Amino acid sequence: QVQLVESGGGLVQTGGSLGLSCVASGPTFSLYAMGWFRQAPGKEREFVAAITWSAGSTVYADSVKGRFTISRDNAKNTMYLQMNSLKPEDTAVYYCAGRRSTIKVLYDYWGQGTQVTVSS
Repeated sequence: QVQLVESGGGLVQTGGSLGLSCVASGPTFSLYAMGWFRQAPGKEREFVAAITWSAGSTVYADSVKGRFTISRDNAKNTMYLQMNSLKPEDTAVYYCAGRRSTIKVLYDYWGQGTQVTVSS
């Protein structure tokens, strides 16, 4: 089982920046891609961004494109999410997730989440 641990959440003002990290442990060789998701109070969990572990190909939700940057450091088994120009609507619990399948967009492993709060 792959274990994922997020860190880096906190409180920031509108327009500010925050960086999240997700460290993977266990059989990380089984991962095809990793992603970030978020869930705001009373809302469904939504996709934020994803990156393939080997090639580093990225994809973003339209709501964060141009403001957030996803990256990974294979040597450290760590994925990052740099969030700039934050808005109050970015407030949510952010989860990192790992995916094994190269075909099915199905995430098999999840972290415990880290809170991001953007004050207006």
